[in-house]
Amino acid sequence: MSSNSMWGGRFQSAPAAIMEEINASIGFDKALWRQDIQGSKAHVAMLAKQGIVTEADAKAISQGLDQVAQEIEKGDFTFSRSLEDIHMNVESRLAKLIGAAAGRLHTARSRNDQVATDMRLYVRDTVDALDLQLADLQQALAEKALDHADAVMPGFTHLQSAQPVTFGHHLMAYVEMLGRDRSRFKDARRRMNECPLGAAALAGTSFPIDREATAKALGFDRPTANSLDSVSDRDFALESLSAASICAMHLSRFAEEIVIWTTPQFALVNLSDAFTTGSSIMPQKRNPDAAELVRAKSGRIIGALTGLLIVMKGLPLSYAKDMQEDKEGVFDALTSLSLCIAAMAGMVRDMQPNTQTMKKAAGTGYATATDLADWLVRTLKMPFRDAHHVTGKIVGLAAAQKKDLEKLSLADMQSVEPKITEAVFEVLGVTKSVKSRTSYGGTAPTNVKAQAKRWLKQLAKEKQA
Repeated sequence: MSSNSMWGGRFQSAPAAIMEEINASIGFDKALWRQDIQGSKAHVAMLAKQGIVTEADAKAISQGLDQVAQEIEKGDFTFSRSLEDIHMNVESRLAKLIGAAAGRLHTARSRNDQVATDMRLYVRDTVDALDLQLADLQQALAEKALDHADAVMPGFTHLQSAQPVTFGHHLMAYVEMLGRDRSRFKDARRRMNECPLGAAALAGTSFPIDREATAKALGFDRPTANSLDSVSDRDFALESLSAASICAMHLSRFAEEIVIWTTPQFALVNLSDAFTTGSSIMPQKRNPDAAELVRAKSGRIIGALTGLLIVMKGLPLSYAKDMQEDKEGVFDALTSLSLCIAAMAGMVRDMQPNTQTMKKAAGTGYATATDLADWLVRTLKMPFRDAHHVTGKIVGLAAAQKKDLEKLSLADMQSVEPKITEAVFEVLGVTKSVKSRTSYGGTAPTNVKAQAKRWLKQLAKEKQA
């Protein structure tokens, strides 16, 4: 059996079956076909402009690549494992379509710079799509927050009732998190937007290529500056996976809250049948499976980052076949994140808060104790530590009587601190509490409305840009 004609005469026999099994990547890197063809068209256009190939050959190659793209798009293309990867599959089909001219396409490049370019294009395209999805999720959250800016709910620390907040304020916290996620992706995109094409195998090429031209044609800011680094760098994938992992962690935290909120014990939020499932044996169940799966998929995404870090950590310059292991993790992680964002946006738009239950829960656990302490400081001019001590005694008295703070009599409070006046009751209700939190970034409904409107205005502006 002859050697693989695509990579030449050095080998006189076909690879062993097990070698083919471990070596082939077409099963997953066919996802790069659009980027591979895009890069090849830019490369051959540059070769023709530089006089390295004829205009006729360049035209035939470009038209042939368009036909290959159409075949793949329609599902008429047969991918071959014996041809290893997407690059060889495309080039082999191109040779059958246009003949010997196809062999000129690979002039002044290597599969090393080719795959590095393809991967950057793929990750860049995906990051751009993720940014649009994250903006949509932010919009869903901000709209819901604006609708429920004054819906009082318990705020938690240690998952214990801490202070009253509003549902809108809680949702806006995730808008801020997602804003940082988008910023990280954009920052990673800026650094990845350099073109490796033309670095060839590792040392550059002796052909008079124009790397600025191919970089510009592919939408990159500039060509990469060092050929060794160009073919061996996977920082762009690692940074994107890092941003994806942090984003997935944020989504997982929110998913966990949805799981908790929808339990009968909390009953703070309802999800419709669209985002819940039933039980095969318990007819009363409504399981928040979408939220649970968002929570679980964060493990896959974070695992992909860890996996690629381990792949890269011991590799000497420049390229090594180990880097083939970047693709499946990147593809899976970014696809999983996209699905999680879509599911979360759907749940946000679907969920309905049980506002009365929320308000009742907000008053449990003496959640306005801090308001009492603040009143003692503000009105009676107590040092905060003294006010904290007095408040603790009053809470103890309320607990002994099994009453909320606002249900204690003035006489009861004055038995602890005689200077307390009737005015204290102005700060003890949960609604009064949240309205008082007017400091910048606080939970007061006026603040929440202002922040939600600010974000919605910013998101609308982004859409128009």
